[in-house]
Amino acid sequence: MGPLIPQGFIDPAWSNVIAVLIGIAFGFVLESSGFSSSRKLAGVFYGYDFVVLKVFFTAATTAAIGLLYFGYMGWIDMSMIYINPFFIQSTIVGGIIMGLGFIMGGFCPGTSFCGAAIGKIDAMVFTGGMAIGILLFSEVFPLYSVFYGKGNMGSATIYETLGLSAEVFTLLLTLVAIMAFYVTALINKKIKKVDY
Repeated sequence: MGPLIPQGFIDPAWSNVIAVLIGIAFGFVLESSGFSSSRKLAGVFYGYDFVVLKVFFTAATTAAIGLLYFGYMGWIDMSMIYINPFFIQSTIVGGIIMGLGFIMGGFCPGTSFCGAAIGKIDAMVFTGGMAIGILLFSEVFPLYSVFYGKGNMGSATIYETLGLSAEVFTLLLTLVAIMAFYVTALINKKIKKVDY
């Protein structure tokens, strides 16, 4: 049955409308979860707040299990799902830059827009810096385009790269998530004891 747009169940002309509605819903959920707060977001790096880790682990495992189940039931054609090409070197460098920006500014791109939308000045500054970074990236791209395209592994998935089946990888991911929830709960208890 799915994906709905590529298979013609929904007119492709609705793509942008659906994207905007999903974006609004995503922003609402981020704000409701407190993700417009740079202190909450940076808390995972400093070890005093693990909501970000819990939310994203929950999202990843739910999506992975859901896709496996939908594929098994024939509700989605997994071969039609688009997977971004994977470039090893640029992914590593981009991850380092993203991580440094996250820990210094307290926001990721999505949460910075969420914070800016509700009037947080630090989020607005971060969003402005991100816009400048995107402009610089595009302007000097010809200088490092060769590096950017090196190590192209195509539409590789983690489980294929590790030589695992999707089912085994999803099981391992779920077990790691449960372990992370347990460990962070223990850390939270110790932090609360120290506070009192």
